[in-house]
Amino acid sequence: MPPGPRRRTPGLRREEVALLAGVGVTWYTWLEQGREINASTQVLDAVARTLRMDQAEREHLYRLAEATPVLTETACGVVPEAIQEIVRSLDPVPASLINARFDILLMNEAAEDLFWEWHTLPCIHKNTLWCCVTEPSARGKLVEYDRHVRYLVARLRAAYSGHIGDAEWEEDIRRLSSLSREFADLWARHEVAKPESRALTYLHPVAGTLRMSVTELDVPDLPEARIQCYTPSDDDSRARLALTRVHQG
Repeated sequence: MPPGPRRRTPGLRREEVALLAGVGVTWYTWLEQGREINASTQVLDAVARTLRMDQAEREHLYRLAEATPVLTETACGVVPEAIQEIVRSLDPVPASLINARFDILLMNEAAEDLFWEWHTLPCIHKNTLWCCVTEPSARGKLVEYDRHVRYLVARLRAAYSGHIGDAEWEEDIRRLSSLSREFADLWARHEVAKPESRALTYLHPVAGTLRMSVTELDVPDLPEARIQCYTPSDDDSRARLALTRVHQG
């Protein structure tokens, strides 16, 4: 870029993004404003390269520009018996079935035992994200709380791009924003993230420090649903995990 006056904030100006992407300033302004301009994937690719977007950010951009098919989430009120059996059979590995909004559709006994004493307040919303940002004691139980919650909100934002205008999604986000300033602030960042394995350190009231690897497995029969597994990361955590069992003698 040619030299210019000193910048007050970091990043590219609108005119510079348009120049580097090879599009008109007016067209790019309309893109930012969400006007119906029928952006091609080639032009969106140029904008994504200019802004150095990662894969999750690119997918988010394409969905917002309606350049990819919109996936509709199947109502998972009834989980097929075969999927239930798979989740149950993962015990003693704690596992749950969740959807794109992080609603918990099913948990095996190991997962129920692991988070048995999670709530100090009544659980009014069986949802992983809600259980983090609305439970007062959550920050004291998750060592990487800030990073963990920021990731969950970014994942929710990425999934939301395929459900804009969906009454259930809009109401869910509105309620959560009104209940949690923390969520509202993170949501306003417009960050997106893709699924990835991650480390989680959980401070259990009986078992002590548990170092877990969180892994998600897609479920082809249930669009946007996935099985989430908490696997001990070391031998000490694997031994301590047995101390969390409530339903076993």
